[in-house]
Amino acid sequence: MSQRIHVATRKGLLQFEPAGNDWRLVRQDFLGEPVSMVLADPRDGRLYAALHLGHFGPKLWRSADGGQLWEEIPAPAFAAADEGEDGPSVDMIWCLEPGGTDQPGTLWAGTIPGGLFRSRDHGDSWQLVDSLWQRPERANWFGGGYDQPGIHSISVDPRDSRRLTLAVSCGGVWHSEDEGASWNYRTRGMRAAYMPPERVEEPDIQDPHRMVACPVEPERLWVQHHNGIFVSADRGLNWKEIEHAGPSTFGFAVAVHPSNPDCAWFVPAVKDECRVPADQHLRVTRTRDGGQSFDVLEQGLPQQHCYDLVYRHGLDVDSSGQCLAMGSTTGHLWVSKDQGDSWQLVAGYLPPIFAVRFA
Repeated sequence: MSQRIHVATRKGLLQFEPAGNDWRLVRQDFLGEPVSMVLADPRDGRLYAALHLGHFGPKLWRSADGGQLWEEIPAPAFAAADEGEDGPSVDMIWCLEPGGTDQPGTLWAGTIPGGLFRSRDHGDSWQLVDSLWQRPERANWFGGGYDQPGIHSISVDPRDSRRLTLAVSCGGVWHSEDEGASWNYRTRGMRAAYMPPERVEEPDIQDPHRMVACPVEPERLWVQHHNGIFVSADRGLNWKEIEHAGPSTFGFAVAVHPSNPDCAWFVPAVKDECRVPADQHLRVTRTRDGGQSFDVLEQGLPQQHCYDLVYRHGLDVDSSGQCLAMGSTTGHLWVSKDQGDSWQLVAGYLPPIFAVRFA
């Protein structure tokens, strides 16, 4: 089982470690500050925390010793606009991912607005991937939940680090075979029912809420879309919609088993109307057969008067595929040691949780 869970919240970064059959809070950093994303780099153990400070802009911090000491490093930023012109600015760092094992210094960041940034020196400097930013289709992207579109999911193929797939809300799924030099849409099979009938299949208005790839079979992608659950067996060239998945196919979070591409977890919710768990029962749905059937898992989770919503990055599975962590908007953190069959409340009354990550 993984040794710690990093929890990014509205009021700081928390670190939990196992203590017998329980978990205990062992560190809190950036107390009172919103932490939009955390990354524990599996290649070298470095820890990164992105802060969302509103008027003061995003900030990025790095630790080489698990959070004992932190240093501020440059945050991704657009080039300064020419005098007299208004240029874009990064509002929030929404996604941080490591490059491949053959790229020890490479990091990827997705931002609001929809910018993709790359660092080749552990975050000491960042460069905008201009080939995506300059795509004419980007003019059709729009915000899904936020006022501006954003990149929230980045998948690097572990067998070939040049292959990248990312998801934009709302801007569809994009793929590159050459480390971002060129891009193509990959949304065939997705649909956007919130648009007029003649536009439901347009790629640049699709709203994938979260996209994950199976590490051992990266061709298999799972997406929790605004319109439901979609799965691809060919790195997004074609998508299949899963129409029956328990109480609801709407939600934000998805996790995939690290070694079984047929196994994935979701957290069903009510759609646009009020954004609460389906029937106000907090449940996790799990498929072990590629989406043909789903288990509805609720043991240990609240089953009445529940308001917990799980954001895009609020669900994670550890490297063994046995242990899951889930954090909610109402500040509850649960852990399951048996693939979701049962859940233990680790902490309540926390700040709203934006992301959970095993390390």
